[in-house]
Amino acid sequence: MTQEHPPLTEGVYYILLALFDARHGYGIMQLVEEMSNGRVRLGAGTIYGAIKTLLERGWIEALDGDGRKKEYIITENGKKVIKYEILRLRELFDNGIRITKEDGTNG
Repeated sequence: MTQEHPPLTEGVYYILLALFDARHGYGIMQLVEEMSNGRVRLGAGTIYGAIKTLLERGWIEALDGDGRKKEYIITENGKKVIKYEILRLRELFDNGIRITKEDGTNG
């Protein structure tokens, strides 16, 4: 894995997926919990710290709005990061399946 595309944490991965549609922080938290069947729960401190980092990296952007709740959306650069991560995860998955089937340890 190159430094240009370091592996994403599970939380960041889900946040980026959640932002394929514009959402505010609480909406992100709800969708991440829903997508992960309740397994991943992001607290307010975690979500807003991650948003700050993702904004700095240019992976998401804040939308202009006059409402109290600021909304965010993934950028084209962020979409590239997600696509790369999906390829990385697919490689991990495919290798795991290949190896465990070859050595007879599945099931």
